[in-house]
Amino acid sequence: MRDGFIRVGAASPQIKVADCDYNVSEIISIARKAALGSCSLLVYPELSITGYTCGDLFCQKALLDKAKQGMYDIASKTSDLNIILVVGLPLEVKGKLYNCAAVIYKGDIIGIVPKTNIPNYNEFYEMRHFTPYESDEIIFIDDDICFGRTVFNCAGFGFAVEICEDLWVPYSPSVDYAAAGAQIICNLSCSDEIIGKASFRRDLVKMQSAKLMSAYIYADAGIGESTQDLVFAGHDIIAENGQILAESSKFAGGIDDNAVIFADIDLERLASDRKRANTFISDTSYDLANVLEFEAIIPDIVPSRKISSTPFVPENDDDLARRCEDILNMQAAGLLTRLKAINCSKAVIGLSGGLDSTLALIVTIHAFDKLGLDRKGIITINMPGFGTTARTKNNAMSLAEEYGCTLREISISKSVMQHFEDIGHDPEVRDITYENSQARERTQILMDIANQEGGLVIGTGDMSELALGWATYNGDHMSMYGVNCSIPKTLVRYLVAYESKRTKDVSESLSSALADIVDTPVSPELLPPTEDGKISQKTEEQVGPYELHDFFLYYFVRFGFTPSKIYRMALIAFEGKYESDTIYKWEEVFIRRFFAQQFKRSCVPDGPKVGTVSLSPRGDWRMPTDASRALWLEDLKSVKE
Repeated sequence: MRDGFIRVGAASPQIKVADCDYNVSEIISIARKAALGSCSLLVYPELSITGYTCGDLFCQKALLDKAKQGMYDIASKTSDLNIILVVGLPLEVKGKLYNCAAVIYKGDIIGIVPKTNIPNYNEFYEMRHFTPYESDEIIFIDDDICFGRTVFNCAGFGFAVEICEDLWVPYSPSVDYAAAGAQIICNLSCSDEIIGKASFRRDLVKMQSAKLMSAYIYADAGIGESTQDLVFAGHDIIAENGQILAESSKFAGGIDDNAVIFADIDLERLASDRKRANTFISDTSYDLANVLEFEAIIPDIVPSRKISSTPFVPENDDDLARRCEDILNMQAAGLLTRLKAINCSKAVIGLSGGLDSTLALIVTIHAFDKLGLDRKGIITINMPGFGTTARTKNNAMSLAEEYGCTLREISISKSVMQHFEDIGHDPEVRDITYENSQARERTQILMDIANQEGGLVIGTGDMSELALGWATYNGDHMSMYGVNCSIPKTLVRYLVAYESKRTKDVSESLSSALADIVDTPVSPELLPPTEDGKISQKTEEQVGPYELHDFFLYYFVRFGFTPSKIYRMALIAFEGKYESDTIYKWEEVFIRRFFAQQFKRSCVPDGPKVGTVSLSPRGDWRMPTDASRALWLEDLKSVKE
């Protein structure tokens, strides 16, 4: 198993009620097709060998004997397949009939799990035939087959089984299973279809996976079950920690088709979330004898799951709009709370006409409006220097005017030239001193005007810049409150674009200025423009594409993935856009800069966390400044070997 990815499936075979031979044949046929696709764990519906709707036929010894034989037939006829099967059947044990799930692998019955919660209400009458298994005791039946509630451990991961109603009760067996280390929960179900039940079922599966920080495979009975009184839709669902990865269409199986869905589970992602959450259930009193170990080979796969190239940005337009609105409200809430706390009614912003300062202004506008403060109290300072272009300057002036803020223009050229003279720097030498002197001069102006006005300097730098250290220490790195500190550059662009659309009906010129800012190349504008007055210093040409760096940042910080895994995921996410060598080059740059620039992150100003990734030294990210990056570079290098 490479990178923790495992392919799983849920199947709803067409069955014939009480025709075990036919049902076994269908189960085996699906298993063979799934194994060819590198599926490692396949779950079938409840009582899939016999059918769920057998009624009083469950009291017939002939059916029970045939079902048991069917279980052994499935095992023997799939012994050549590298796939774990979980199938349902009725099984008599010590004079009681149980609704069971058999775990089968390479010819062996690994274990049998009985249903704990037996429904006997509304349309369900299972207590008429089946006994609930309420004990945690493990017994051994037949050929020393383990029978009882257990977690199955193989190949470095754990999975467990609950059956239909077990999910719908207040305390599901899967809670205990997760406590004992199960990362995947399999549910064999026969949930009849009535109006509204599908959405409830979907939410239940999704939230159980989130609650347990697990994957959840829900296999539902479909075509072939008796429709004497009920209808079954074969509603299969695979979820991972609150996200639906795959879902079948209801009534998907046709006359000649069986409904099967597959998804690739990221076990390392689940493990990372569980390690991070110290409140995640860890019941050390759980009887570890109930963890059953067996050996299995999980094939390496290239994950077929969707890997977004913009993990910070929703791909659905409606979701994106809601996300943008929520983020702006959170940023504004942080700022307005700070303004109220210090009884401040003025804000000072260095407005360059670039993305970051524009977003900072938008957030400040929202905060002032919510507080009922005069927008004239927002003092925007445009500070043209050696690299300022007419495009960014004009956009900055348009924003201040359209939003009704106070605008001041203060050129830094003269003061920076004086500074060069004071420290003995040749202005023709356009090195880091040449660039950073401008950034620090601008910060000094902002701080001093804030003192004059009794205002708060609003930081404009974003999280991507913090990750790469692409900020001048004690220059744009510093402020009195950093509203963008947990917003990655890719998301900054979408937030400004959202504001452009939102303001279109209010002011066409404001909307146009915002749209042009979105289209402007990212640049600190610290080097002189080209002869035709265009931006000469483009950030992404120097440090790499921000969409790549944000991708690396998300998986490095959020889940602690190895660089080699992140690289392989990036190959999938950016297929057709970046060559493998390009991805490798910029990921190496990311690692080097991320480690080398921690000292800047160790002393950043306050600012609001808005997403699952933050680099605040007081919150999510605490890293020694002098940590070695060698281990991570070595792991990345392994992808070339």
